This record gives sequence, C-alpha cells and structure tokens, in this order.
Amino acid sequence: MADLLAESGRDEVLFVGTPDGLEARLVPEAGVAFRAIASKGFDRGNPLTLVTSSVRVLWSVLSAVALLVRHRADAVVGFGGYVSLPVGIAAVLTGTPLVLHEQNSVPGLANRILSRWATAVGVTYESSIKHLKRPGRASITGNPVRAAVLDADRAAGRRALSLAQDAIVLLVFGGSRGAKHLNEGLARLWPALAEESRLQVVHVAGTLDAASVAESMAEALADPAGRYRLHDYIERMGDAIAAADVVVARAGATSIAEITAIGRAAVLVPYPYATEDHQTLNARAVSAGGGAIVVPDDQIERDVFDSAVLGLVRDTAKRETMARASAALGRPDAGARVTEMVRKAARHKQQRGD
Repeated sequence: MADLLAESGRDEVLFVGTPDGLEARLVPEAGVAFRAIASKGFDRGNPLTLVTSSVRVLWSVLSAVALLVRHRADAVVGFGGYVSLPVGIAAVLTGTPLVLHEQNSVPGLANRILSRWATAVGVTYESSIKHLKRPGRASITGNPVRAAVLDADRAAGRRALSLAQDAIVLLVFGGSRGAKHLNEGLARLWPALAEESRLQVVHVAGTLDAASVAESMAEALADPAGRYRLHDYIERMGDAIAAADVVVARAGATSIAEITAIGRAAVLVPYPYATEDHQTLNARAVSAGGGAIVVPDDQIERDVFDSAVLGLVRDTAKRETMARASAALGRPDAGARVTEMVRKAARHKQQRGD
C-alpha cells in the first residue's frame, strides 16, 4: 500500500504503529516513515484493564491529533488493530477523511467503531459489510498484498529455495510465529508423505517451534536427497507460495490473500481461537469458490487431514483445478483499489480547501 501511494512522487506516507510491534522494525526497513504511538487492548475477562486501557487510548488520541496536525494529513487509512482506534478517532476530531480496510470476514472492534465516521470502507469479504455501522459506504476491494508476492514466479521461487523444477512441492506454514498443532500434524504425516517419490516439502515452522520441530524431524532432515526442508522463517513468502503445488496453512486473511493472488490449491486449517472464529469464515469463502479444502484444527490427528493433504499431493488434475479456482478468487488489484479510495478521500478534502 505504501509503495502504491508513494509511486506518484507527490504523495507522502507516514505509517503509525506501536513501538513494540513488528512494524517498528519492518516499516523503516522498507523505507517508509514511521511514528510510534503506544496503544494496547484490554482483557475482556478483567474489567479493571478497561479503565487503564481507556486512559491509555485517551493519551494515544491526543498524541495522534498532534501528529495529524503537525503533518497536515490529507487522509487517514486504518487497517484495524489497536493503534487504528486512537488514530481513527484523531482523524474524526481533526476533520481528516478516514478510510478503513477490513481484511477478515468479521470486522474487528476498531473498524466496527470507526465505520460510523469513515468516508469509505474497503472489505475483502461481502459478509463483513453487515457488521459495519454504515454499510452503504463499503465496497469489496479484496485484501492488498505486497508487490513481491504479485511478482513471484514458480521457477524463480524453486531456484531460490533449491527445489527441483519437476518436483511436487508441498508448502506448510502457520504464520510468522508458526503453528504448533500444524507442525505436529505434519510430523505425524511425514512417513506417508515420504513414500511420494517426487515430493519435496518446505516446512516453515516459525521462530518459536523450529528447534523442537528439527528435533522431531531429525531423520527427515538427515535425508541426503533433501526432500524435507525446514525453515524457521522465509522473508519472501511469495517465492515459497509460487514454488508450491499444494499449500497447507492457517486461514489468516493475509495468508489467504497471498495464496489466492498467486493461485495455489490449499488445505486451510483455521486457528480455532480467532476472534468470532473469523478464520473459519475466511476459509469457507475460499472453499466455496473451489480453491481450498477446509480442515478443522481438531481434525489434524485424524484421517480427514491426511486425506486432504495426500489427496492433493497425489491428484494432479484436482490440484490444477483448485489452483485455477484459487486464482479466480484472488484480487491482485486490491492494493490499487484501496489506494484509489484513499486518494479520492484526500482529493475531496483538498477541494474543500481544508
């Protein structure tokens, strides 16, 4: 998004995030200006945290107001999360046009609240519109993905990961921090996968679990043929997805957006504790379009998980059909759509002479 907004050379982008989040490191590394505002949610099981959180939000709102005034912002775009709420409120208080984007099937608390005042809201799933305060201001844009993902190429991805060009590649990942249950499921399934002679597995176990996975998969890692590749993290996930024939992953909005933007057959295992079970709803939308098989987390130890994964590994025609369906669901122009919403809101403010 930031690169699309800045590509004209006329637009300046300031990213506001939390001081201790990943964005504090990743955003400056990407060459985008970053400002930190302390913001944190509250524990719904402990009402006392609501008081302390409210005080913190008030202070964050005041900090955000000062930031918007100092930079003379033409528009604010919020993607949900803790920091979106105080910055969004600051936009309302300063008369700055507010554009929101909701990536999940069920909007988070910040976007639900702020949608009352938003100039426009972009959504990934039509089902999320009914949860907004002003549904008439929402439009389906899809979920923006990075240019590096859109530019990813199967052959180049395989070269980058040292994979055979004629192999059947299975990619398994659970997000930046991994997914312990998914990792355990793959380890249990490995003996059956190892019988597939053309198969190579790329397993992104996450930084927290990589060491324990390496211990449990020591025999597979020792195989000189290199048919099992373990990574704690892959920086260019677009390359890994493009290199794959089958993807096994959680059903987070970003993961789904990247998988469908590239177009790969997937087995999606929704995280069972996601707010309002939104990952299951995300996954069902892809499944309904023919791009994925949905396996509940509590079925990882059962035949339904084994059949879904092995079935795709073994059935070329099914993989290709699902890959085409996945690509049809992808919205590679999502970033451009949201960018235009932001620019339209900014132009309206400038025309008013604010």
